[in-house]
Amino acid sequence: MEILIKAAQFLLSLSFLIVLHELGHFIPAKLFKTRVEKFYLFFDAWGKKLFKFTKGGTEYGVGWLPLGGYVKISGMIDESMDTEQMKQPAQPWEFRSKPAWQRLIIMLGGVIVNFILGFLIYIMIFSIWGENTVKTEDVKYGFGVAKVLEDYGVQQGDQLLLADGKEMTDVRDINNFLLLRGTKTLTVKHLNGETEQIKLPEDIDMQIFKSSGMTAMSPRFPFVLDSVVEGSTAAQAGLLKSDKIIAVNEKPVEYWSDVTYGIQNSKETVNLKVERNGELKDLTVTLGKKGKIGIAPKPTDKDYIKTTDISYSFSESISRGVSEAYWKLHDIVVQFKFVFTSKGASSLGGFIAIGSIFPSTWSWPAFWAITAFLSLMLGFMNLLPIPALDGGHVMFTLWEMITGKKPSDKFLEYAQITGFVLLMALLLLANGNDIYKWITGQL
Repeated sequence: MEILIKAAQFLLSLSFLIVLHELGHFIPAKLFKTRVEKFYLFFDAWGKKLFKFTKGGTEYGVGWLPLGGYVKISGMIDESMDTEQMKQPAQPWEFRSKPAWQRLIIMLGGVIVNFILGFLIYIMIFSIWGENTVKTEDVKYGFGVAKVLEDYGVQQGDQLLLADGKEMTDVRDINNFLLLRGTKTLTVKHLNGETEQIKLPEDIDMQIFKSSGMTAMSPRFPFVLDSVVEGSTAAQAGLLKSDKIIAVNEKPVEYWSDVTYGIQNSKETVNLKVERNGELKDLTVTLGKKGKIGIAPKPTDKDYIKTTDISYSFSESISRGVSEAYWKLHDIVVQFKFVFTSKGASSLGGFIAIGSIFPSTWSWPAFWAITAFLSLMLGFMNLLPIPALDGGHVMFTLWEMITGKKPSDKFLEYAQITGFVLLMALLLLANGNDIYKWITGQL
């Protein structure tokens, strides 16, 4: 049932975003009297459709392959690869006959709708539901710290006071500050009560990513094992859900972050000391290819972190929503730099990964927050200058406007094929990563 709820939210969000994105192309095309032959939610691959109808010269329908959607505009080289049409003389209602500035607006329409939609949804969220934040003093056991930060003086159990001299609205955002927002100094309060300002190197973001992924600090909490994934290396080593982990690599553990610290800083195997029925046992667990062993925790203290609810008036929600959308978009753009590393490529996620971020119980605030984030991400990804994406068409149109030279149809055809192959390769990589993680219990 949980999987069905996640899937339902994902499909609803995806459908909503696709329809509005394609409307962003459809409306300006109609305004500029450009013929739109098809408007489809999902792809009607090999001509297979769930249903269709025709109105005003446009065929509207729903395809069977939920990988996106499209509008087919007359006289345009797109994913339909309708080259026969392009061999005919250009007609006044075709895309290729329109001035470059009109073609540019038509191609930018989808991403503009995505960006505006993301901002509007965040404003709506803060206006209706407000938000909950976590203050420094509300992280009961302080933060667990990755070794890369520990090497610069941050200590296990530290409380976060300032990032680059400023208070954070929500200390749970610390990883975004460190990896995506250029934070270079942390002011922390150690367990002994001393306050210290710690300077970090310029490349701390890449150091953290290469050693610890996207998580350098996380709230500490006492725990018991909630699950041991069947078939995982932990299960193969004999670890049971009822076991109590006492030490990792001979180092006593009290919090879940102590366990993850020990695993992250192991090479091929990790040694666990566990208590089972009053007896101590030593287990040697082989690390999986992604450095995981297949276990998950359950906090034994539900109050290890407290949240503060904040309500906003409508005018306040506009300012807060715009700020949130800006920083989400900023983080999406900056995070792209990690894709070009070997670890980043292996971390790419596909449809399973995206679907898994939705909650297992229906929550409208969560649904809309994720939808707003996906809308901004969809807008950015479509704006990349890759042939077969909106950004590729925009790039060629801008080239034409600047140089006065229009790329030939044959060139655009080859570019479209190249872009399509590249996108399919990325799609296979991302969803292949999903399947691997699902099989190995990492997703």
